[in-house]
Amino acid sequence: MTALIAGKTVTISVKKVPLEARHRKTIERLMRLQPAIQRTLTRVARRRGRENPVNQRGGRMWISHIPATRCVAAEKGAQFSLRVTPKIIPDVLAVQRFIEIA
Repeated sequence: MTALIAGKTVTISVKKVPLEARHRKTIERLMRLQPAIQRTLTRVARRRGRENPVNQRGGRMWISHIPATRCVAAEKGAQFSLRVTPKIIPDVLAVQRFIEIA
């Protein structure tokens, strides 16, 4: 495991898909920290907010909420780059047996 230094950009690759949902969700949360993915999620969320269908149910306005978009998946061989911050170091260390850091 390479030393995780705050402010350094590292490339992480998934070497094994975890069976437990909590580890898989942690890896996906780290993948969503990429700037390109964040821009995509922001754009999709804005569009989802504009196009939310509003109708009347029981005399009250009802907004049908559309679920959030899942644009990343923790699959074997997936690679992503992110800048290390002190906030994400515990998350990276929690899933270190499933990832490789370069």
